Amino acid sequence: MSRIPPAHGQAFSIVECLVAVAVIGFLVGIAVAASGPKIQRARRLPCLSHLRSWGVATQTFAIDHDDLLPMDGAPNGISTRDAWYADLPPLIGLQPYHLEGSWRTNPAIALPRKAWICPSNPRTSNGRILFHYALNRRATGSGRENRQRALGTVPEPSSLVWMYDNGGLAAVASEGNAHPNIHGAGAHFLFMDGHVQRLPASAYWDQELDKPLRDPIGLRWHR
Repeated sequence: MSRIPPAHGQAFSIVECLVAVAVIGFLVGIAVAASGPKIQRARRLPCLSHLRSWGVATQTFAIDHDDLLPMDGAPNGISTRDAWYADLPPLIGLQPYHLEGSWRTNPAIALPRKAWICPSNPRTSNGRILFHYALNRRATGSGRENRQRALGTVPEPSSLVWMYDNGGLAAVASEGNAHPNIHGAGAHFLFMDGHVQRLPASAYWDQELDKPLRDPIGLRWHR
């Protein structure tokens, strides 16, 4: 009986397999590295859209209220009226903050895909409060009096911060709450004229001292 001779050159050697695995791993690494910036950009888009929505709500509120801006409201989110987080949400199809779901006070609850939430911000509630976007408490100059100001009286509205990516939890805060590293070492800012812009942390944050710059670049916190 004749025997079939073994086929030579059809099987991979161990060395060839290791080389193939190394090449595949290298290609996967390149793909992952290349997809990183794309993932970051994809996460930025909803955040930009959310801040633009708050800008539209602010402009709409001013039109409906003789050019007056909404009141700040209590920083701890307890206001049920006369607060940006109570008066603006209905203008963009949301409920006032105090009527929102339990994600506000329960860190175990998944965060909703709503204009309250930045997809790039992993912060959850501390059991009492959660705001991924904060209102600049210095914008209207009303301070503790919480008085309304007219939008038309704001000087240089294109450089005055109205809302921004929140590095803390409060609904109303100052420059110390600006997030120093959320969107590729930067943050998004909504300005009083309604435009939204990403700024690098170097424009508003002192990395060495870990506090806001005294003279930020391209934005103003005070009216």
